[in-house]
Amino acid sequence: METGAPTTAKPSSLRWKILRQALLRKPTDEQSAIGVKRITRKTTQGFNLIPSNLVEDHPTNLTDATACYTIPIDSAPKLYLTQRVVDRAELSDFEICNQYNIDNTGLVCQWPSEEALAYFCLRNADMFRSKSVIELGAGYGLAGLVIAAVTEASEVVISDGNPQVVDYIQRNIDANSKAFGGTRVKSMMLHWNQNEKSNISSTFDLIVASDCTFFKEFHNGLAQIVKFLLEKVRPAEAIFFSPKRGDSLDKFLEKIKESNLCFSITENYDTEIWKRHNQLMNGDGSWPSYEKDHCYPLLVRIAL
Repeated sequence: METGAPTTAKPSSLRWKILRQALLRKPTDEQSAIGVKRITRKTTQGFNLIPSNLVEDHPTNLTDATACYTIPIDSAPKLYLTQRVVDRAELSDFEICNQYNIDNTGLVCQWPSEEALAYFCLRNADMFRSKSVIELGAGYGLAGLVIAAVTEASEVVISDGNPQVVDYIQRNIDANSKAFGGTRVKSMMLHWNQNEKSNISSTFDLIVASDCTFFKEFHNGLAQIVKFLLEKVRPAEAIFFSPKRGDSLDKFLEKIKESNLCFSITENYDTEIWKRHNQLMNGDGSWPSYEKDHCYPLLVRIAL
């Protein structure tokens, strides 16, 4: 009799098994590791567009580490992001997810789509100059911090719906405050399904986000937040970086259309990112589980 999850197990079953292992703090066996690869394309390297290295002499605790990101343009400041590095979930993570009706992916890693968004923003700095910008679902906030450091935006608000993530964002803002020049930078707790949108008093010329369309249960709330923010300033635009991930992106764009918003999709939007994508598709070995549908972020531009 065989034990463990069969190769035909549904992703939901695999997630429950991983959750059980996380709560029991038991190491995953080989079969479980295969299961993880089937439901996530997490990578420790990504596209390597903005090189980073761990800062060993930076004060850390047992769960956190600080990475130094070197922005690949002349005279740009280095950015220091504290990130969680433990390879297991804590019970408190799931309690917070249940309490706030959120997911916990912002704490998992620095997602490659966020790196691609950050790189696109620094390569197109002119579109942000003197603009007010908000990043949705920012995770550790790399893209928002890059915008603040290199584009001369007037204001950058880096938001997430998970209070644990917002704590990391604020720590990273504080750690890099000297890199922002005259740009005002702050964190914000923003849940896409919140009813009290009137609490958002600021107006924004540009909305940016990466990998926010994965969970279909949040699509409607995300579309409504985008519409609400776009209607406050005209003209305004939202820039999303998201892989297709099966029909997940398509389902989100259906909600965008239902909200009477317009969108365009661009596959080849930057020569360097496209080059890295093709290298990975040809199997250069740096990202073994790379698949276009799950890993390569498309550029989606949304407007009224």
